[in-house]
Amino acid sequence: MGDATLIVIAVGLALSFYIAWCLGANDAANPTNYAVGSGVLTLKKALLLFALFASLGAMLQGYMVMKTIGKGVVADIDVVGTLTVMLAAGLWITLCTYKGMPISTSQSIVGAVIGYGLAIRGWVGVNWSVMWKVVLSWVASPLLAIVMTMLIYRFAALMLYRRYAGGNGRLVSFLLIASLCFSAYSFGANDVGNATGVFVTVMTKLGLSPESHVMLMLAALGSAGIMLGGFTWGYRVIRTVAFRVTRMDPYTGMAAGLGNALNVYLFTTIPYLLIGYGMPISTTHSSVGSVIGAGLVKGKGIDRFTVLLISASWLLTVPVAAALSYFFYGLACLAIG
Repeated sequence: MGDATLIVIAVGLALSFYIAWCLGANDAANPTNYAVGSGVLTLKKALLLFALFASLGAMLQGYMVMKTIGKGVVADIDVVGTLTVMLAAGLWITLCTYKGMPISTSQSIVGAVIGYGLAIRGWVGVNWSVMWKVVLSWVASPLLAIVMTMLIYRFAALMLYRRYAGGNGRLVSFLLIASLCFSAYSFGANDVGNATGVFVTVMTKLGLSPESHVMLMLAALGSAGIMLGGFTWGYRVIRTVAFRVTRMDPYTGMAAGLGNALNVYLFTTIPYLLIGYGMPISTTHSSVGSVIGAGLVKGKGIDRFTVLLISASWLLTVPVAAALSYFFYGLACLAIG
């Protein structure tokens, strides 16, 4: 194995870890904001559970979405494209995380992949049939999360209201914590592909090992990065989603957590069983949708300005990530000659 190959592998793995860190820093809010916002768990305890179950999801089912990111949106990604895609997405995620905005890492990665496809072959460089399915999942996921949260709340009200209203909130708190664990697991299964999926094809091309082994190794790397990101900058976005969108109690937090977890898990597994690859939905969209659903079903106020800022960051993500990737790829090609 030549020195150039080793350098490419080292840089690529470092960028994959960086993206995983970004993902943990920005998306740690997705499974934890319900428990933290409702006061059931402290931020530190919620992050511990997030790290554990996100790692389990990444290791056990992360392979389901890796193929979609790495191979579905474009036919193939060369080595330079892989590195520029990860760099472009990572920089945008880092900026938004610093500002406390819960953007979609799925959109960031896919947007960067689109930018690469446009740079390499123009409009035909992107598999738009797959892309439109991904876009549809981005639109559908927050709407379904709102509906699921409201249905779960109504169902739980019939089953648990008397006990909860009587002052015994232990069952609701237990279900809320269980929903955090399930949501973190679903997050790890769906989102680890955002951090490492674009590198799957390149590593296989270099002849390192069979693809299944490569994906397992990358899932482990992504898990470590997600954990570190959650514990370092995770608090920035958690504060925004947990406290600024709406105020949650344990009851609404439980319904929102279960709604989000079920939504993400279904998008990960059902498309994989039907068409061979899971849909890399925005767990951020799903999470924020669940929080909004909790506010609506309980009649609590929704901070429209915060929701407007979050929506604006969502709309900017794909074009900004695509533009950065397009620019970086062109710059890299000029530098290489």
